[in-house]
Amino acid sequence: MFIGRERELDALNRRYASDQFEFAVIYGRRRVGKTALITQFIKEKKAIYFMGVESSAKQNLANFSRNILEYHTGIETENSFLSFQAALEYVFRLSEQERLILAIDEYPYVARSEKSLASTLQMLIDKYRDTSKLMLILCGSSMSYMEDYVLAYKAPLYGRRTAQMKIVPFDFEKTCRYFRHFSDEDKALIYGIVGGTPQYLLQMNDEMSIEDNIRNTFLNPTSALFEEPENLLKQEVREPALYNAIITAIATGSTRMSEISGKVGEDTNVCAAYIKNLVALGIIRKETPYGEKASRKAIYEIEDNLFRFWYRFVPENSSIIARGADDLAYRRIAPFLPDYMGKVFEEICRQYLWKLLLAGRCPVQFSSLGRWWGNDPTEKHQAEIDILAEQDKNTALFGACKWTNEKADLGVLETLVKRSGLFPYQTKHFYLFAKSGFTKGCADRAKEMGNVTLVRYEQIVSSTPQTVQRGEY
Repeated sequence: MFIGRERELDALNRRYASDQFEFAVIYGRRRVGKTALITQFIKEKKAIYFMGVESSAKQNLANFSRNILEYHTGIETENSFLSFQAALEYVFRLSEQERLILAIDEYPYVARSEKSLASTLQMLIDKYRDTSKLMLILCGSSMSYMEDYVLAYKAPLYGRRTAQMKIVPFDFEKTCRYFRHFSDEDKALIYGIVGGTPQYLLQMNDEMSIEDNIRNTFLNPTSALFEEPENLLKQEVREPALYNAIITAIATGSTRMSEISGKVGEDTNVCAAYIKNLVALGIIRKETPYGEKASRKAIYEIEDNLFRFWYRFVPENSSIIARGADDLAYRRIAPFLPDYMGKVFEEICRQYLWKLLLAGRCPVQFSSLGRWWGNDPTEKHQAEIDILAEQDKNTALFGACKWTNEKADLGVLETLVKRSGLFPYQTKHFYLFAKSGFTKGCADRAKEMGNVTLVRYEQIVSSTPQTVQRGEY
């Protein structure tokens, strides 16, 4: 099943249609769908596809040679080129006669085993780029390697690429395309549990309940997802134990550097270095209050929902899970799911606002949005605003998101309006998002104000963003 990636496919097809030398770099975390994208792209095209393995240069060369010769002769052979340079030059010469794609998947494995590979590619690209019809694709899951040794200024291949794509997990809207039988609420829960990574979404069964999906995957020692986060870390980092401790600390509520350091028992400088790597891997993100680029109030959140869910609930229940008591483990998790889903719903709402903006249907033309927190001098305590987006120094959007079984009442709107008073914007527009709709009092007040938009969750889950009529509930 191939879903989404229309923009990426279109970009690759446009490069292919040029009928001249093209060099595309595709990278992103494991399981995110890079290989599926390449496979879909090269379908029904003349292409040599080669996946590197974590082995010796000799083994990779033998495999590469087999792929090239099988393409050219149509016959499986054990013959091998004498070197990568000879093999690659053979492909470049073939591409002088016809449009040809060469896709090297898991390129870092090959390049690490053959240290001169990047320089060889550089030399051949410079030699043949004016006569070649080759479309070269280098793909890798090690984002640090691809960024440092393929894309970076000092890398031998710098300046040769004609396209690059960082493949990221699907957003909520595309995630919903995977499931026809889940209820609207269950789609949000699944997104909160595994995020938008295609390989993880395929592990979910929309003909089963959320409880059964969690029990069959995260609470089942034999499932593919049970040890997935730890296994991914082992492939990406050298000291997974401390990384595990840091992610667990963040998942369980220690979000400031000092809190994380205290929780894991390491100096803040040590933690900072490890967290920087986790940010580069797309597992952790650093957040500052909206509008404050450098702030001592910075916090750290888990970016990937699968990691966030796993580290929040699996380690603390590992002994129970190991004994096969998945029912007991789920009963311990279930009461915390509504609170867990709060931040997930905020992200879903932010994505919805972006779609409205891009469709030209948002009343505030913002260029970025985020969350804000800080001191309320009037109330003399910390205050938070779920969504804040600025158009200019005079105009801004304020949003509140409520994932509860009760309708959002007038108090939610009044609190948001009051907190917006901490900012000097003259023109303000308010968005209230609610899982269960709005009370009549809230809807009436929103209609009276005229600058309030109420959005029920059922609208967000629909494929095309639609704004609720003001005052509707």
